[in-house]
Amino acid sequence: MTKRLRMMSTAAAAAVLVLSLSACGKDDADPDGGSWADGRSPAPAASATAATAPTAPAAAPTPAGTSTKDVPPAQRRPTESPSTPPFAMPTKAAGTPSARAVVDAFRAAGLTVPNVRDRTRDCGPDGLGIGCAQLVATDAVAVYVFPDEATATNQTEMWGTDAHRSGAVVLNYLGTRTPTAERQRYAAVLAKLG
Repeated sequence: MTKRLRMMSTAAAAAVLVLSLSACGKDDADPDGGSWADGRSPAPAASATAATAPTAPAAAPTPAGTSTKDVPPAQRRPTESPSTPPFAMPTKAAGTPSARAVVDAFRAAGLTVPNVRDRTRDCGPDGLGIGCAQLVATDAVAVYVFPDEATATNQTEMWGTDAHRSGAVVLNYLGTRTPTAERQRYAAVLAKLG
């Protein structure tokens, strides 16, 4: 039973709990008025309608390409609150190269960029949540494009020596084995783009 509850969504588990608790309420056919075998009385129900009220179905994920304004409240994801405006991904500043253009420039300069992956979705609240506008990762370097230089500077300071910033673009070497001399070559190519 516990394995099944772990696999259920939170909303489904809550629905099961409400139904289970409503079944424990006072039974009209109970001759002793619903008292426990040891003489205790169960707590009175808040209201009869609350105990038998139907539960809302589990919220469906927001379809791709739609905003939460377009999705009825019953279908919003649980992390979305009606009082919180929907999350909008930041956009890169005008004149800033895209993360893909930076990776393409590295490749054109003869630098290695193995296993290119667009991970822009990780910039939002359900991913890393660091506020980047774009993210393209490779096995040698990850290219982050931030909406402005201030955000890029803050993130570079957090990453320390494993990061290099040029404008609103940050090169991150965390988790890579890219040597220092090679990192300087990536930085030189990035400087020519900005």
